[in-house]
Amino acid sequence: EVQLQASGGGLVQAGGSLRLSCAASGFPFDDYVIGWFRQAPGKEREALSCIKSDGSALYTDSVKGRFTISRDNAKNILYLQMNSLKPDDTAVYHCATDHWCGSSWDGNYDHWGQGTLVTVSS
Repeated sequence: EVQLQASGGGLVQAGGSLRLSCAASGFPFDDYVIGWFRQAPGKEREALSCIKSDGSALYTDSVKGRFTISRDNAKNILYLQMNSLKPDDTAVYHCATDHWCGSSWDGNYDHWGQGTLVTVSS
């Protein structure tokens, strides 16, 4: 059974930082493209970032330069370092397995976990 458990969310002031983690199990982690998406109340899901097994990554424009995705294939853990947080970043953040991380990437997810809530106060 594929399991993806995100953690590390919380309340932070605008301009602050958080590091999210995602513990993965039930599938060959280092064979998969994985990534992060978020969903805020009343808004559509937003694909944030994807990362291939070799560490190459893509970001959506709204987080480029502020967020950094990384993975530890030995520990089956995915990370998202979030800096310069803004109130608009408030959402539930999910890690997920993705189909593709390259040209025309738009976040096509097969499996995801319950997510972790990030709240950024102004």
